[in-house]
Amino acid sequence: MLILGGLGLLLIVADFHYNALGTIRSSLAAAATPFYWLSDLPSRLAEWGEENLGGDEESLREENERLKQEAFILRGRMLKMSALVADNGRLRELLNSTALLKSDDVLIAETIGVLPRPDRHIIVIDKGSDDSVTLGQPVIDAEGLMGQVVEVNPVSARILLIADASHAVPVQNNRNGVRSVAEGTGRLDELELRHVAATTDIKAGDLLVSSGLGGRFPVGYPVAKVSSVIHDPGQPFLTVKAEPTARLSQSRHVLLVFSGEQRVQVEKAP
Repeated sequence: MLILGGLGLLLIVADFHYNALGTIRSSLAAAATPFYWLSDLPSRLAEWGEENLGGDEESLREENERLKQEAFILRGRMLKMSALVADNGRLRELLNSTALLKSDDVLIAETIGVLPRPDRHIIVIDKGSDDSVTLGQPVIDAEGLMGQVVEVNPVSARILLIADASHAVPVQNNRNGVRSVAEGTGRLDELELRHVAATTDIKAGDLLVSSGLGGRFPVGYPVAKVSSVIHDPGQPFLTVKAEPTARLSQSRHVLLVFSGEQRVQVEKAP
């Protein structure tokens, strides 16, 4: 031990005076460098994360928010597009229904309001006397007769629907030509045929069309389909219910029908 201790002391003195251990110390320092780097790695990673990931996280948040907003806007546009497609489909159905009108002229109108009275079924359309609309003019949709004009203003008109309790339409059974009158019940989904004799040939599913009697509605417009026929023994009349073919509570676009005579009278008016 004394020999090793003396040797160590000799090396220290020699290194102090002659830098004898410089090369060895440099080699050891170089060999230890990787260990220093590894020991400092966690702190370096933390620092790099704060400088880089922090900024990236913020930008990612901003980008995510922007994409959410764009997606929301696109969904809104898609909904609007879907509504436009549906409107176009309904308009095509409406225009296809003009095959029933033969030589009659028509004018497309849009529903803009509903009379806020539970005891009346009246809608308001965006066409009026400025568009040659007249009192009593028939109104249809793509499925059938909706009603008639009961009030006209320069830029709008009111339509009394066939379901109104005060409305009645002369009809005939499309299957056999039997005539009757379809009256409104105050319900949008139901009409009633009154005073139908118990011996009348009528059954559920029969299509009722306008008969043209009374001169208000031209012949052949679909009005309703018979939904039920009840025969109470001993009673002289049947209880006949029918469902309107027109979409009274749904149709946004309607057709105002001009008969040949109406169009001539309008054109001659000053």
